[in-house]
Amino acid sequence: MRRREFIKTVVLSATWPLAAHAQPSGKPAIGFLSARSAKESAHLVDAFRKGLAEHGIVEGQNVSVDYSWADSHYERLAAQASDLLARQPAVLVSVGGDMTAKVAAAATHTTPIVAVFIGDPVVSGFVASLSRPGGNITGVSNLNAVIEAKRLGLLRDVKPGISIVGALLNPDSITSASQRKDIEEAARTVGLSVQFLEAKSDPELDAAFKSIVENRIPALLVPADAFFAAARDRLAELAALNGIPAIYSLRESVVSGGLMSYGNDLPDTYRLIGTYAARIVKGARPADLPVLQPTKFEFVLNRKAAKALGLTIPAGVLSIVDEVIE
Repeated sequence: MRRREFIKTVVLSATWPLAAHAQPSGKPAIGFLSARSAKESAHLVDAFRKGLAEHGIVEGQNVSVDYSWADSHYERLAAQASDLLARQPAVLVSVGGDMTAKVAAAATHTTPIVAVFIGDPVVSGFVASLSRPGGNITGVSNLNAVIEAKRLGLLRDVKPGISIVGALLNPDSITSASQRKDIEEAARTVGLSVQFLEAKSDPELDAAFKSIVENRIPALLVPADAFFAAARDRLAELAALNGIPAIYSLRESVVSGGLMSYGNDLPDTYRLIGTYAARIVKGARPADLPVLQPTKFEFVLNRKAAKALGLTIPAGVLSIVDEVIE
């Protein structure tokens, strides 16, 4: 081998590891940070990609997407956000709850962020206003606070005569305080009292249901939270074993055997996130993109779960069900 060729080979060999991590020339990257898990979010990622495609952005063709999943371990989010930002993405997508949004917002004041908000993003300090966010972050507000009264009303409809309900909260979530306040106000609206139970792990879920049974709480509200979403199978199992009618925020909980859910159409929320991420990749600024509010809601009922709980679902409730799972 000639000396010049040898030097060229050594130089190229030294740069191969760097080239393996580099973004392809001209192809921007999207960082995707989620408090949830990859397995349970496959259909949501599909919806996100659909939103990208609506604006001509196709993963693997004209953009790359780096995914990072916390698997409901909030303490991992900060390091994961730093890792994604070190790759200099054109936009950082933050999903899975307000904790993810908080970590993303703290990690960068310059990289554009598109987030799913559980609470009010103005009250939480993420944006200046819904119409003019004003900073480097925008997204979709799930407005779960607005529909807690609807969920509680549905519990009362399927379990007539109840005067109290239980409500789970994850004490590790930054939205737990606002969720408590929203649920208390919703309960007053529909004429119910509420007893709160905290859980951030499977053993604490077991303890919460033990308390529900001991205190003869007849029904349960499970609000939006990444841990509750990941624990949906266990929640459905505990509710069935203890004969507790429960309502959830996500359709997936009903598919897992839960009684019913009422909430935003989550895949559509992720589609909207995809549309905003695509627009930012193409040059839009988060400050100029209004925080979107979902317009699609779904009420899902599991007929088998209702039968196992000995419930007769009123005709009025059945008439407004969007989907019945047999």
